[in-house]
Amino acid sequence: MPAPNAETARPKVAIRGLGMTFATPDKTVEVLRGLDLDVAEGEFVCVLGPSGCGKSTLLSAIAGFLRPTAGRIVMDGKPIAGPSAERGVVFQEYALLPWMNVIDNAALGLKLRGIAKAERYETARRFLALANLHGVEHKFPHELSGGMKQRVAVARTLANSPEVMLMDEPFAAVDAQTRMTLQEELGRIAMQSRITVVFITHSVEESIFLGDRVAVMTPGPGRIRRIVDVPFVRADRTWARLSADPAFGALREELMDLVRTVPASQPA
Repeated sequence: MPAPNAETARPKVAIRGLGMTFATPDKTVEVLRGLDLDVAEGEFVCVLGPSGCGKSTLLSAIAGFLRPTAGRIVMDGKPIAGPSAERGVVFQEYALLPWMNVIDNAALGLKLRGIAKAERYETARRFLALANLHGVEHKFPHELSGGMKQRVAVARTLANSPEVMLMDEPFAAVDAQTRMTLQEELGRIAMQSRITVVFITHSVEESIFLGDRVAVMTPGPGRIRRIVDVPFVRADRTWARLSADPAFGALREELMDLVRTVPASQPA
């Protein structure tokens, strides 16, 4: 599937002037300031930035877990006022219920919505298969590898039919080889399901491999420093192919420079 044209398509998610400030007993901390970002329908946007720049806070605001101090976030032209099944979230922690087997974990959102058992199991099995999880329906989380647990978490989110999937560094806790496999799996799943994805990462390589565009954040208070288009066709992306492409290395260096350096216009 070709990447959507984010400049001409109506934004699925539009963020304007987003500010997030938190008060503590000792001080007030400004995490985000004047952040603008559009995400088109069907687009995979990676948000990249240094630690502490507010990436996870941004994701929580889009999810509706946090109310902005300033600015607004709208989805399909409607303000986001709180959590919704339209926006599914995959966290770094697997968040699987240990007393439930795989299929019950994958079908949990459907159960909470009152979907009949036969229908929710059929839906859960479809998305478990999409995530290459065959024959593990009756296993429990402690019997799975870290990579398999995260695939169950992705399948559970997709089974609930969200329009936007929000992912907060979901592969950070797995080993490097498993992470590469999961990245390839996620790229395939996102294309097949045609879902809109906002993916938080601190990995330059991961952002290039997965994203249609990479939104690079400044150090806190975070805002979008630059949005960089990724030129590689999503359907053709494998680590073997990209790692041998000189254009991948050049883009990696460009993004690394953006992450490492503080812009001269960074607000005090």
